[in-house]
Amino acid sequence: MALRRYADQLQQKHKTIFFDYSSDIIMKTQICDISVLRSPAFLKKLKNLYDVVELEKGDLLNIIQGSNEVIIVTNERYKQKFLDILKNETVLNVEEHLISLTMTFPKDFLHIPGVIFNIIRNIAWENINIFEIISTNTELTFIIHKSNAMKGYKALEKLIQQ
Repeated sequence: MALRRYADQLQQKHKTIFFDYSSDIIMKTQICDISVLRSPAFLKKLKNLYDVVELEKGDLLNIIQGSNEVIIVTNERYKQKFLDILKNETVLNVEEHLISLTMTFPKDFLHIPGVIFNIIRNIAWENINIFEIISTNTELTFIIHKSNAMKGYKALEKLIQQ
């Protein structure tokens, strides 16, 4: 009897969330991920990174600032130029051979609990490691290793087709 009451409580807490996952999936290849120790000197160099990347041609530059480190996600062809700009900074890690998978949604996806979780769960079920998750009001981007590109794409496509 106690299990039955508990099952009823769980059903009340965990409601099924309906969301239209239909989206475009955009894949970009030859991406790298540079992790740098955050410092005042580094923050002054950030503007120099924007001068290198040709954003108008569709190139990628995402800068994610944490409390102690900063992650730079960009095209591999800019890696050496970035490392030259950051030569006196503490570079913690450089990951190469990555791709980005981006899904676009209407703005309401940010206000519906469980949407991002369901997407991440689909990728995790395929045993794919996610290096970075980047989100805006209408986009959700996953940075994964290129060896998982097709598995990741198919995992997202399966979610869209449901």
